[in-house]
Formats: sequence, structure tokens, C-alpha cells
Amino acid sequence: MGAFIGVALFGVGAREAIGTIYSSGEAVVLLEALARSGLYLGSASATASATTLALMLTLISLIRQSDSEFNDEAYRNIERIAGLSTTSLFISLLLLLALVLPVGEFEDLPADWYPMLYDGLFAMTVAVVALLAATVMMLYRTVRRVIARITPGEEV
Repeated sequence: MGAFIGVALFGVGAREAIGTIYSSGEAVVLLEALARSGLYLGSASATASATTLALMLTLISLIRQSDSEFNDEAYRNIERIAGLSTTSLFISLLLLLALVLPVGEFEDLPADWYPMLYDGLFAMTVAVVALLAATVMMLYRTVRRVIARITPGEEV
């Protein structure tokens, strides 16, 4: 949760640093810049999330076949990681879908629509990064717990 909140606050700070968008022309330029980097981010996030989901199935299999006994918390952590990865994957797909719209080509849209679209896409981008950060932290804690449980000896 700390990683998610930290990245989200960083994203809010970045949005505040960008400042107010005063015109639809300025918003279109910002949207085009966001789209260039957002497509890469969305694609990488979708790939990472799908891979993490597949690896969680492998981890469940490893835990089930292990000689060590695992408590319910290990399974809850895997479920949380799966939930974070699924949410991240879903938002990444929505982000990718939204970023392929030819934003500058829409002529009949109200002028205030572009700043709202930029804010929404920026928020989705921050959410994807924050979810990935939270997923990485949960993965670390879970993998560390599994390694500590199945490694012989006291020190891990």
C-alpha cells in the first residue's frame, strides 16, 4: 500500500508541476506527448501483469508441492498479487485503447473536453505505475516468505 500511495502522490505532484491547461490546443499537444510514452507504458504494463498472473499459478504449484507447510497468509498474498495484476492489466488495456484514439482529429468536441481527457489519461497512467509498484512490493514480500520457508537453515 505504501508503494501505491507513494507513486500516486508523485503522480499528483507531477500533474501539479505541469500546471493548468488553458486551451484545447495546448491539451492536444500534451495529449500527443502523453500518447507517445503512454503506449509504451501501457504495453509494458499489460505484458508484465499478464506474466505475473501466469507466474502466480506457477508459485501456487510450487507451494503445493513443497514439503513445507504454508499458512493462509501466503495464499492471501498470492491472491492480492493476482488482484493487483488483474487490475493493472485491465487499466493498461483501457489506457492503450484510449491512447489510440486520433485525438487531434476530433473537430466537434467541446473545448473543455481535451483537458478532461488529458487529466483522465494522466490519472490512468499514474494508476498503472502505482499498481505495478504495489505489485512489485507484494511480489518481493511473498517470494521472500516462500524462500525463507523452503530454504534449509536459519538465515535467508
